[in-house]
Amino acid sequence: MTKHRVAKVSEIAPGTTRRVVVDGSEILLCNVDGKIYAIEDVCTHDGGPLDQGELEGECVVCPRHGATFDVRTGDALTLPAVLPLATYEVTVDGDDIVVET
Repeated sequence: MTKHRVAKVSEIAPGTTRRVVVDGSEILLCNVDGKIYAIEDVCTHDGGPLDQGELEGECVVCPRHGATFDVRTGDALTLPAVLPLATYEVTVDGDDIVVET
């Protein structure tokens, strides 16, 4: 596993997301009430980008067909998605967000 400094906490307001690319992987950072989560930025239903969707509490909604995923666990919560998203370990070092891939 490799650790990457990918963004600053101060750059991602609570209730918002930010897309980053780490080693070719598209990752979506999600700020849920001040806690940062990292999930793959690709809907498991049709491969669409989740960063274009809305973060609603601890869930991100795919803008294409409305599939909902829990950003804490990666679980698919609503159809048409049935497969979970990959999640990444996140640590915060000062203002730096560090993602492990």
